[in-house]
Amino acid sequence: MGCKNKEVSNSEVIQLEDKREIFVDHYLIDKLENASIQLHHPNDEGIVMYFDKPWEGVFCTYSTVINDNGLYRAYYRGGLSVDNEPYSNEEFTCYAESKDGIHWYKPDLGLYEINGTLENNVVLANEAPVHHNFSPFLDENPNALPDQKFKALGGTIREKIGLIPYTSPDGIHWKKLTDGGVIKEGAFDSQNVSFWSESEQCYVCYFRTFSNGYRTVSRATSTDFINWSEPVEMTYGDTPPEHLYTQQTSPYFRAPHIYVAIGGRFMPGRQVLTKEQAEELNVNPGYFKDCSDAFFMTSRGGNEYDRTFMEAFIRPGIGLDNWVSRSNYPALNVVQTGPEEMSIYVNQDYAQPTAHLRRYSMRLDGFTSVSAPYSGGEMITKPFSFTGNQLEINYSTSAAGEIRVEIQDEKGVPLSGYTLEDSQEIIGNEISRIVHWNHTKDLTELRGKTVRLRISMKDADLYSIRFKN
Repeated sequence: MGCKNKEVSNSEVIQLEDKREIFVDHYLIDKLENASIQLHHPNDEGIVMYFDKPWEGVFCTYSTVINDNGLYRAYYRGGLSVDNEPYSNEEFTCYAESKDGIHWYKPDLGLYEINGTLENNVVLANEAPVHHNFSPFLDENPNALPDQKFKALGGTIREKIGLIPYTSPDGIHWKKLTDGGVIKEGAFDSQNVSFWSESEQCYVCYFRTFSNGYRTVSRATSTDFINWSEPVEMTYGDTPPEHLYTQQTSPYFRAPHIYVAIGGRFMPGRQVLTKEQAEELNVNPGYFKDCSDAFFMTSRGGNEYDRTFMEAFIRPGIGLDNWVSRSNYPALNVVQTGPEEMSIYVNQDYAQPTAHLRRYSMRLDGFTSVSAPYSGGEMITKPFSFTGNQLEINYSTSAAGEIRVEIQDEKGVPLSGYTLEDSQEIIGNEISRIVHWNHTKDLTELRGKTVRLRISMKDADLYSIRFKN
C-alpha cells in the first residue's frame, strides 16, 4: 500500500547515488573472471545470556535485539508452561538491556506480578497469544509519533486473531494500537517481523505461511501500520524448497535498502539424538527428533528473496545439545558492537535447562565478499551512476595480494586517468579506504555519468563499495 517500486531492469542504469553496496547478490555484478561471491561465517563469541529466571524457562525463543542509539534492548519469549502451550497466559515477553551488546542485565521492571513477584523483567503479560511471538522494532519513520517510537506485532491464526499491532514510547510500556488483528491471512506460527522501510517508504511485514507442505514466508505493506495490503508469497529463485521456520528479515543498518534475512532452517524428522541421549541432556521429550541451523538470504524489496547461498550460515556447534529441535534460531537484527564489528545473536540449547542466547561477531559488511585467489581475478560491474565524489571500499588482502580499480564508460572503455595503470595498488585490511588514481581521489567530474568499475584482485576480498561525499 503506497510503497515505492524497487524493481530495476538489468537493462537500466543502476542509480547507486551515495548508497553502500554489499556483495550479497549479483545486483551490481556483470561479470566475474576467476572470482566469486563468498559467504563468510560469523565467529562464535560465546554465551551472553542464560534464560535462567523462573518465568523464562526452557522454551525461551523468538529473540529481537535493537540498538537504540547505543542502548541495546533484547526481547524474547519466556513462560511458566512445561508443554510450550502458546495460547495461555503462562507465556510472557521478557526484556534485557546492555550498554555494549556484550554484557547484558535483566532489570526488575515491576510491571506485572509473575509467579508471586513484581521483581521481574517482563514487559508484556496477560495478553495471550501475543507474547508467543511478540516482535518489536524501533520505528525509523520520520513521521512516527513520539509516543509510538517503538512498534510491534504479535498473534496467531487461532480463531483468526491474526497479528495485533502494539506501540510504545520507550520500549518498556506497551499498549495495543487496535483491538483486533491487522493481518489475518497467514499461519503466524513463529516470529513475524516488521519494520519501516526507508527505501520503500512504507511499513513492511514478513510473516509465516505454509505452501505445498513447507513453512514459507509472505509479505504485506502498510503506510500507517493499521491498514495492510493483501499478502503476497515470497519467492526464492530457482532453489529447492526448505522449511524456513524463522526468516528475521531486516534492513542492514549500513545499507538499509538491502534487507538481510538470517533465519532458522528447520529439518523435521532429521534426528541426531537417541532417546537416551536426550534424557541425559534433560531435553524436553517433544523436542529432540529434529534439527536446525541458520541460513542467510537477502531481498531488495518486493516479493523476491535472493538465496545465492544454500549452505548454512551458522552450523550447529560441537555437542549434542546443539542438535535438538528448534535450536540455533537467530535473533532478529544485526547490530554494531564495535568500530569494526557487528554482532548476530542466536538462541541455543532450546528445550533444555541450559537454554541461552549466544553472540557471534563479524567484520562490518562481512556477510559476503567478492573474492579472488592468488592467481588473480576480476569483477566488472553493470552500468551505474553515482552522486558522491570519492570511492570508499571495505576490503582485505594478503601480504602478497592487491586490489586495483579501473573506471570505465558504459561500454567498457577505460576512462583516461582512471585506468588500472593509474590506480594505486591497494594492500591491507581496512573497513574504510578511499581509492586514489595517480594521487587523486576526487571523482566530482564523473558524478551523474554512466560508468562501470573493473576491479582487479589478487588473494583479496572486497566486502563493500560506496561513492561517498
